[in-house]
Amino acid sequence: MPRIKGTASQEILHTLLVGGALLIAGQSPYFWLNLYKRLFQGKPIREPQVRDAFRYLQKRRLVFFEKHGKQVYLRLTPEGEKEAEKFQINKLAISVPSKWDGRWRLIIFDIPEKKRIKRESFRGKLKEMGFRRLQKSIWVYPYPCEKEVKLLREFFNLTHQNIRILEIEKLEEDTFLRRIFKLGI
Repeated sequence: MPRIKGTASQEILHTLLVGGALLIAGQSPYFWLNLYKRLFQGKPIREPQVRDAFRYLQKRRLVFFEKHGKQVYLRLTPEGEKEAEKFQINKLAISVPSKWDGRWRLIIFDIPEKKRIKRESFRGKLKEMGFRRLQKSIWVYPYPCEKEVKLLREFFNLTHQNIRILEIEKLEEDTFLRRIFKLGI
């Protein structure tokens, strides 16, 4: 399946993934304008882009319109949900609390060679999110990240045997990590 192009298409998929469905007054002559306002409040996307994005998404069978009386609902298809989840992973970030709780989060993984692409992608995403490599398949982070790592594990269709999350209070010789994460020594 080719990748989704365009900010408008990505925003539409993401909004529908988070919100489930979008209700629009279908009889209105301002249908596209109303849809544009509901989805892109304050974002630099023009109304014609929205119209083109919807046509593109419909053509790819990622969204569909469903009528109930005078109301029109815009929904994701199962394929659209899968595609939208990719964008959720691209925007995945870990919120950093104001104070460190003194615990280290270790992500250990053993992903077989036959799943090499998933392994490399998972490793790349950990690095992108700010994790530091402790050993070849052991990465460390100082803040709560269980939810985000579980989402990655699910996204890459891996198991608990492939990826484990540990939370520890003591890590021998962690001075260099405290320096890297600016936690004070």
